[in-house]
Amino acid sequence: MLTRRHFIQTTAALFSASISKPLMASSWPTEAEKDAWDAQVTPPGYNPATSNPWGLHPRFLPQRVMARAGLVPGDIHVDAVARYLYHIEQGGTAMRYGVAIARGTLYEPGVYTIKRKVKWPHWQPTQNMIDRDPELYVGVANGMEPGPDNALGSRALYLYVGDRDTYLRIHGTPDPRSIGGRASSGCVRMVMAHINDLYPNVETGSTAFLYSAEDSVTSQS
Repeated sequence: MLTRRHFIQTTAALFSASISKPLMASSWPTEAEKDAWDAQVTPPGYNPATSNPWGLHPRFLPQRVMARAGLVPGDIHVDAVARYLYHIEQGGTAMRYGVAIARGTLYEPGVYTIKRKVKWPHWQPTQNMIDRDPELYVGVANGMEPGPDNALGSRALYLYVGDRDTYLRIHGTPDPRSIGGRASSGCVRMVMAHINDLYPNVETGSTAFLYSAEDSVTSQS
């Protein structure tokens, strides 16, 4: 079982989504549309460390922290207890972001490869999601077009095991108030402005570690 134990530390202490399937769309948004949506979901005068129109707990705002030696730059580590995502950087640091994880037993710890990245993705619920929550998903069974109200938000990182798409994503959310909780049907959610910052720094082929909610060490920060 994966745990987060001993993999991230700050200068003071050891820190220690909804599932979706590809939608074969007939059309994609233009770059102008994407730019307009990015502006719509980015607060005026945006400063990642201080901007908080979403009313998040301050600890969920992006912070640069110290990373333990030996971690691979470019990899992502998700702490299911503290609700943090760490993106490991060159030089011994990591960017830390607040996230929401899956509700109940839908969270799936594991080691995944990011094999696809999409700006302003389409989204379609899986049949399992529709069967489990028909009132929630039947109205969008045929999928949602990209845009600020799309369930995957502004950016999506697609998680694979080998060549198999797991239908798990790290993605933006139109419900930023869910950050810090257990809300999705499997994915890791981020504030759209935050994942917009993260997205260009994540390369396809990077590894994402989703640590167990039961075995993680609760953050002391």
